[in-house]
Amino acid sequence: MSQKVTPSMVSLKSLPADYRFDGENSSRASVGLRNGVSQAGDSEDSPYSGHGVSLEEQSLTDDVDPGAATMPLPQSDERRWSDTSAYARKKVLQSWVQLPNGNWELGKILSTSGEESVISLPEGKVIKVISETLVPANPDILDGVDDLMQLSYLNEPSVLYNLNYRYNQDMIYTKAGPVLVAVNPFKEVPLYGNRYIEAYRKKSNESPHVYAIADTAIREMIRDEVNQSIIIRLVKRHLLSGFVECSASSLGILWCILVTRFSLSYSGESGAGKTETAKIAMQYLAALGGGSGIEYEILKTNPILEAFGNAKTLRNDNSSRFGKLIEIHFSESGKISGAQVQTFLLEKSRVVQCAEGERSYHIFYQLCAGASPGLREKLNLTSAHEFKYLGQSNCYSINGVDDAERFHSVKEALDIVHVSKEDQESVFAMLAAVLWLGNVSFTVIDNENHVEPVADESLSTVAKLIGCNINELKLSLSKRNMRVGKDTIVQKLTLPQAIDARDALAKSVYSCLFDWLVEQINKSLAVGKRRTGRSISILDIYGFESFDKNSFEQFCINYANERLQQHFNRHLFKLEQEEYIQDGIDWTRVDFEDNQDCLSLFEKKPLGLLSLLDEESTFPNGTDLTLANKLKQHLHSNSCFRGDREKLFTVVHYAGEVTYDTTGFLEKNRDLLHLDSIQLLSSCSCHLPQAFASSMLIQSEKPVVGPLYKAGGADSQRLSVATKFKGQLFQLMQRLGNTTPHFIRCIKPNNVQSPGLYEQGLVLQQLRCCGVLEVVRISRSGFPTRVSHQKFARRYGFLLVENIADKDPLSVSVAILHQFNILPEMYQVGYTKLFFRTGQIGVLEDTRNRTLHGILRVQSSFRGYQARCHLKELKMGISILQSFVRGDKVRKEFAELRRRHRAAATIQSQVKSKFARKQYKGITDASVLIQSAIRGWLVRRCSGDLRWLKSVGTKTNESGEVLVKASVLSDLQRRVLKSEAALREKEEENDILQQRLQQYENRWSEYETKMKSMEEIWQKQMRSLQSSLSIAKKSLAVEDSARNSDASVNASDATDWDSSSNQFKSQASNGGGGRQQQQPMSAGLSVIGRLAEEFEQRAQVFGDDAKFLVEVKSGQVEANLNPDRELRRLKQMFETWKKDYGGRLRETKMILSKLGSEESSGSMEKVKRKWWGRRNSTRY
Repeated sequence: MSQKVTPSMVSLKSLPADYRFDGENSSRASVGLRNGVSQAGDSEDSPYSGHGVSLEEQSLTDDVDPGAATMPLPQSDERRWSDTSAYARKKVLQSWVQLPNGNWELGKILSTSGEESVISLPEGKVIKVISETLVPANPDILDGVDDLMQLSYLNEPSVLYNLNYRYNQDMIYTKAGPVLVAVNPFKEVPLYGNRYIEAYRKKSNESPHVYAIADTAIREMIRDEVNQSIIIRLVKRHLLSGFVECSASSLGILWCILVTRFSLSYSGESGAGKTETAKIAMQYLAALGGGSGIEYEILKTNPILEAFGNAKTLRNDNSSRFGKLIEIHFSESGKISGAQVQTFLLEKSRVVQCAEGERSYHIFYQLCAGASPGLREKLNLTSAHEFKYLGQSNCYSINGVDDAERFHSVKEALDIVHVSKEDQESVFAMLAAVLWLGNVSFTVIDNENHVEPVADESLSTVAKLIGCNINELKLSLSKRNMRVGKDTIVQKLTLPQAIDARDALAKSVYSCLFDWLVEQINKSLAVGKRRTGRSISILDIYGFESFDKNSFEQFCINYANERLQQHFNRHLFKLEQEEYIQDGIDWTRVDFEDNQDCLSLFEKKPLGLLSLLDEESTFPNGTDLTLANKLKQHLHSNSCFRGDREKLFTVVHYAGEVTYDTTGFLEKNRDLLHLDSIQLLSSCSCHLPQAFASSMLIQSEKPVVGPLYKAGGADSQRLSVATKFKGQLFQLMQRLGNTTPHFIRCIKPNNVQSPGLYEQGLVLQQLRCCGVLEVVRISRSGFPTRVSHQKFARRYGFLLVENIADKDPLSVSVAILHQFNILPEMYQVGYTKLFFRTGQIGVLEDTRNRTLHGILRVQSSFRGYQARCHLKELKMGISILQSFVRGDKVRKEFAELRRRHRAAATIQSQVKSKFARKQYKGITDASVLIQSAIRGWLVRRCSGDLRWLKSVGTKTNESGEVLVKASVLSDLQRRVLKSEAALREKEEENDILQQRLQQYENRWSEYETKMKSMEEIWQKQMRSLQSSLSIAKKSLAVEDSARNSDASVNASDATDWDSSSNQFKSQASNGGGGRQQQQPMSAGLSVIGRLAEEFEQRAQVFGDDAKFLVEVKSGQVEANLNPDRELRRLKQMFETWKKDYGGRLRETKMILSKLGSEESSGSMEKVKRKWWGRRNSTRY
């Protein structure tokens, strides 16, 4: 691998876009400044180059490493930008000058003398610099362009200035060819939300954004049916804090892999950190595939996983200390239906130790600060500074973060992912047990420094919380059972060994608790999941790390990032050029830096870092020092490895050199937990420790890659940590390799996390490490867009004016290119694909979209017209049908209402008349009775007084007689007055009763009128029936006389039915054979005669009964019966008889008709029809 360029700002790796590289030699290249179209078709000309200039091959100066690409220049002294700086000096253009502090400043060239130029800086300062150190600047019109490929001069200071210009205006996203560059604003920026989601979905906003990348991936997924990946990356070297990878893929599928530690604060309000980036991606995905509600549960896993897996470090308040892969599944309808979380490489050592100024995992501090009084008493919790595990770093809080509030958020999230209250209490008990384990102390019990735990509050609390016997816990922490053959030896532990056993138990409990929580989350998110192949995976892992002391965790992390960096290189450098060569297009090879040597250092067998680490882990007597010596012995010749003093060694990573300390490497790689501790957990009464022990035993039964056996111990997992991590990493890279990548590079502008502060050196270092400038250079000189001939013809063939459907796809593709006048230098035709420069396919897409839009508009208009016509017809038919139905319904309702109204009126009139008559009769009877009683009493009283006065008057003298008569007279006068008053009252009552009687008489007269009218109707009906019968008898008599012309029959005697019958009988006895034919007719006449007699009798009976009832009703005749009820009964009898009588008449009609059909003539039939028609007209 070529050597890294020194950090000096003078040494520039990127070249202007006007250079064309020759791929004949991997270490040297020829470059030419072109005017017009490049021979290889690689890049556009600078707008400021007037003519072509041929350049000779020259060597570079000593300030560039030998491994860097060298450029031939036209002069003997080595200058990187001599082709354009001379032109800039001549035209008095702006140029970039590097100050002594390493920063670039924009200045104007005032004069040039020999090899020196005088530069005027913006603050008015004038300096003299060497002309070769000047770098040309872009015109002001290109300030703040959203795509670095649009810069005329694509050099490092121009890129830095453009990013800074946009950063100061809160435009944190900038494109660099196919890569999106995101600069962390360290503050909230108004670039997110539903309004922006809709804008990018509808393509109304074309500015660079994470939404735009996700939308592009989705559209290409649907269009090309190829898996997509969005890789967001933040590279950290020494002072950087994170690395982000995000991929999204799909075959109709979307993969999204986010790898980041770029979180600004634990509050999560950063603009481009890991948590916020995941939320931004999830926000857009939820807008496209949400609605089922499961996306809310997925978002709520973040507080849980961050609380249990994130911690405060010196450079990041919310640093992810584990890796996780969230795989989100989609249903056939495109809705999120479930998810699954996979974790790896949890930093378990942080549970028992952390550096000064850092914190352990957030959940410990949240539990101590936010636990309720009841829970605090149950777990015997105290403040965080009283626990030794938490007090090592003297850091207990984070500025701006309320741990108590975060704890309630975690509890709420646990409820949402369906972790029961009992399980939550068990989880908190395990956390408290880990904290109290750190407070367990030991005391020396003999001269060999063997120890045992102190039986204090800490030990008893741990035993209580995990549900084990305190004596078993003491034995587990102070002794170790070793099996030698068939014998078991008990070994007492020294103080360092006991502390290691205690810490191993604490780490294992916390690690198993973390895995158990992930399992519960997976059970909750798996509800409603259907495996359709549609999924989004979000990977969250650390970035490149380089600290003052780098241990096993940094070793694994940086190895993972080397793999991810190779994925970036492979897709944007290797595969680009290889595909061009395989498809036979005119392309000049470009050299780039590759990290394959570094990966080989890690993965080579049997002499790679990982192989040697696993090998040393198998030796019982292996130590960290022997590991370091073995690495130095076998790898000293590798260019990416350098051995240092004692336990140190250095690896040259793609992002820079990192020095590792092998202290703890073997122990962390083995990750051993003694069998005694596992048995202790399995004997606990609480279900969680039992589950932890079962999980460890299952892992110990897995096949062993190397015999990771340590004398006197038993391993909790047979595979080494490095081997497991390598396998997981290979699976991840295989998944990423099956996608079409879309890259995002996150840039940290400063180390103090201050908004608005932009450090050029730090930004430039990141741009170099992640290869943004190289990407832009290659993309600008290449063909980033490629489509197969078949897909191109199938997608754009309908745009052709002429029909060439019978031609092959290549011919169709070429015809399309010619029709739309795409310049030949803007595309290349390969064996299987068409290759386009940036932006060319967009022209065809716009034309296609406009054409399809027009077609859809025409189709929608025509279909709308058809639908409106059909709707109009339906409405008319429905209206007609409704009118008929409603009319019939209303008519039926009106008929029923009228019938009910008439019935109600009849009933009311009958009831009211009955009540009125009864009341009137009662009042009349009472009045008569009262009057008779009063009059009789008065008469009797007056007659008695007169007799008394007469008898007394004969016995007294004249004076006494006068006195007696006067008193009697006054008494009589008084009584007379009272009687007169009573009489007047009775007269008034009588007047009222007379008025009521008059009303009743009026009503009775109306009733009689109705009864008379009914009687008249009955009489008319009777007369009608009688007349019908008379007519029938006359017609029959006429017919009989016509048949018997020889017999003398008195036609006027037609009413005498008996004589007629005898006459017919005599004719029948004397007529011979001819008269025998008249016998049936005579029988018919006799039947009609009987019917007539019955009718007259019944008419007489019904008439007499009706007349009698009317007389009873009117009071003319007294009878003990109810005339109304009898009248109704009579009416029913009449109706019954009438029905029966009508039936017999119909039978008679049938008989006569039969007779008439045999003998009667046409005239007789006419007479019968006339008579029977008249009879039917009178029926009722």
